[in-house]
Amino acid sequence: MSETELETPRLRLRPVTPQDSGPLTQAVNDPRIYRMLASVPPAQTKAQTLAWIATHDRAREEDTGHYYAIAQSGGALCGVISATRALPEDPFEIGYWLMPEFWGKGLCTEAGAGLIRWLETTRGVRVLVAGHFADNPASGRILSKLGFLPCDRRPMYSKGRGKLSDHFMLARIA
Repeated sequence: MSETELETPRLRLRPVTPQDSGPLTQAVNDPRIYRMLASVPPAQTKAQTLAWIATHDRAREEDTGHYYAIAQSGGALCGVISATRALPEDPFEIGYWLMPEFWGKGLCTEAGAGLIRWLETTRGVRVLVAGHFADNPASGRILSKLGFLPCDRRPMYSKGRGKLSDHFMLARIA
């Protein structure tokens, strides 16, 4: 696996590009997606998506963010997966979402396993964190399959919901 692209049996994880901004903006404006994310507002604009993409190079250079478009081997864009942290000494937090037409096919679990393998191999990562809202048990099942265990439960603010919502935090220790 290279620094910029990761391969799994069915997927290619590649950098998110400005060309992805249209499909990604359209996808995150689906309430089934934005309601399950803490940092995406409803009615996100393409300009907001482009501004987010513009932060990726610096985050990668600082080793505080690694963002990937999840694409099927044939090229179809499926969603996004990332490993982010506030400071280089913090554990990475895994985040992800898929477009609804790709749900239930094991793609997030596969993408997550590929990203975790890359983090362990190239960054020596041993501890990861992740979370999901209580009303998104499917995300909890993905994290469980990836070896995450529950460690905290408390309200978290969601821009998409515009309020605090019950949220689980999980950790994975290699």
